[in-house]
Amino acid sequence: MDTPAGTGPRPRPAALRLAALRQRLAGDRIDALVVSKRENIRYLSGFTGTAGALRIGAGEAVLMTDSRYAEQAEEEASAFDVEICSGAPALIAALRTPSLRVGFEAGAMGYELWHRMREVVEGKRGGVLIPCTGLVESLRVRKDASEIALIERAARIAASALEAVRPMAVPGAVERDLALEIEFHMRRAGAESIAFDLIVASGPRAALPHGRASGRRLQAGEFVVFDIGARFEGYHSDMTRTLFIGRPGSRERQLYDTVFAAQDRAIGAIRPGVTGQVVDEAARSVIGAAGHAERFGHGTGHGVGLEVHESPRIGSASADVLESGMVVTVEPGVYLPGECGLRIEDMALVEETGCRMLTPRPGSNWWQE
Repeated sequence: MDTPAGTGPRPRPAALRLAALRQRLAGDRIDALVVSKRENIRYLSGFTGTAGALRIGAGEAVLMTDSRYAEQAEEEASAFDVEICSGAPALIAALRTPSLRVGFEAGAMGYELWHRMREVVEGKRGGVLIPCTGLVESLRVRKDASEIALIERAARIAASALEAVRPMAVPGAVERDLALEIEFHMRRAGAESIAFDLIVASGPRAALPHGRASGRRLQAGEFVVFDIGARFEGYHSDMTRTLFIGRPGSRERQLYDTVFAAQDRAIGAIRPGVTGQVVDEAARSVIGAAGHAERFGHGTGHGVGLEVHESPRIGSASADVLESGMVVTVEPGVYLPGECGLRIEDMALVEETGCRMLTPRPGSNWWQE
């Protein structure tokens, strides 16, 4: 489905983002960069259409798209020259640049298109086609005030939707029906879409970290995991809550308290200058001390923005260094195969002295009587 015109985020002046990118291009001796990843196109230009590419050099900033988006491109990408083309925009962008050292986004291009671009740049022009990784993403990792506001709005939409649907999480309710109700409430509150396939997983299925909603009915005396997110004007939220259907016993309380304490420890470790590995270890040490080290297999978190999973990574092998302006999730869990699973996830904004939560952390009312 085409994205309607005029609904994209209003970023900080495009000139600032272009200047930062051009500085990186100069350092890598790249004369022009062809940008084809949709999130990067949106970040740099504001263009939200589904067909397009950017050509950015020292003296040019051009958006290539087709005639369907002519008016939309002029409206959304006012800092760019708009060229209407017929064919693959990235290929046309490479064809029309006079530059000899042309960069392209290696992770966003298939082999066939790369091969055709090489024929143009290297075969016909005698230039060099240079694969690039993370040039734009390295700019996106730190969010400005406008981006943070959009992420916060997406977070509020998701949180309010779960609160609206929570009373429906009773014995006999179907996982898939609950997911549908959450999506309905999010869209009604202004979300342009869900951030990902919503996870509603109960009982033994809660032990599946990515157990998408199924036709299973909730039963009394079991955990149910809700992993939900909304997308608002291109920016995402990501939040997980675990409920217990009925009154929990001592074992259920111990499991929940362990995961909550692990998340609390990790949140306390977040500040500029620490690595993702340090934050991950803070959570993992609590879960390990409770005897569940082998039942926490995934990383503790990830960045969130125009993509629901982006840099930085918070995991046992992550050397990513946290900086002020990054938005990350903190999502430890414990999974007991064939029995149950628990995860609590919130988003945090890294600030100069620590972090600020962008989602309302769960309180003591984590069970449904």
